Amino acid sequence: ESLGKPDAVIPRIGASNTFYGTAVIKQFEMMGAYCVNPSLAISNSRDKLRSLQILTQHGIDMPITGYASHTMDIQDVIEKVGKTPLIMKLLQGTQGNGMVLAETMKAAESVMSAFKQVDADILVQEFIKESSGIDIRVIVVGNKVVAAMQRVAPSGEFRSNVHRGAATKHI
Repeated sequence: ESLGKPDAVIPRIGASNTFYGTAVIKQFEMMGAYCVNPSLAISNSRDKLRSLQILTQHGIDMPITGYASHTMDIQDVIEKVGKTPLIMKLLQGTQGNGMVLAETMKAAESVMSAFKQVDADILVQEFIKESSGIDIRVIVVGNKVVAAMQRVAPSGEFRSNVHRGAATKHI
């Protein structure tokens, strides 16, 4: 006997289950259930490149970013982003994993070559030294900021991920 469709769904999906989890959420959406976090929103937030594209589309300044797949020329992507140091990120990495600060062009080329060996898609971004390991996360609902927090990386660390020991402060 079927229980019928739920009125609402509150998704909680781990990063490693994004594809499967969003497929399940999509099924609930197709059944007419209200989903607090729609499948498309979750997919967009988990895709670093897509999220940067969306933010840029809405006029939010982003660091200069290049994208490389295993078929791209390493040197070309690095040169298009600019001078070192560079941030290099695996497209699917979370919590600061798969993220490297390449201080020199030689280091950037080595990191890119290593990522290519595992057939990884990579984002290459300019390093914003002035941030000093501090960032701000903002939650916007509609056109209104409803919450914000500042993350501060531990001493000697450039990543401000809480999983890496960053301190947080409500702002």
